[in-house]
Amino acid sequence: MGAFQSIVEQTGDMLVRLSARMLGNVTDAEDVVQEAFVKAYQALVADEFDGRSSVKTWLYRIVTNASLDALRKRKRKAEVGDDVLTDLPGGSDAAQLEARMALRELSDYLDGLPEDQRTAIILKGVEGLTTGEVAAIMETTEGAVEQRLVRARATLRSKRSET
Repeated sequence: MGAFQSIVEQTGDMLVRLSARMLGNVTDAEDVVQEAFVKAYQALVADEFDGRSSVKTWLYRIVTNASLDALRKRKRKAEVGDDVLTDLPGGSDAAQLEARMALRELSDYLDGLPEDQRTAIILKGVEGLTTGEVAAIMETTEGAVEQRLVRARATLRSKRSET
């Protein structure tokens, strides 16, 4: 239990950030990550973690899939409200306002992308994971990830030129 608590402390913030970028909402992201940690703990207790990837990559995959499931359940465009980042610890009001605006802008740009392209661009371009890590999380090949990134970037460039 102590080892798992250490994993939660080391990865919690980055996983909430990932999910928030996918969902466009920190509150929903916190719920998704909490559920993901429960699934991960149950899998570890049941000895279902096979060690083919790092624990970090495995947790990214769980949170990515849980975030995609949450998006599918919504069946509507994710809306970023003014209260999106109100529960984030620390930071000044100006910093929180800036973070809110950045999350809203990111969400607006990414809303038009297909789910697989959105996931790839967030994991690679925003979270800074390697192509290999993204491929492991998305359970696909590195070539498929690269193709999704090319398509996503082309779509984002055309979107930017329209504005």
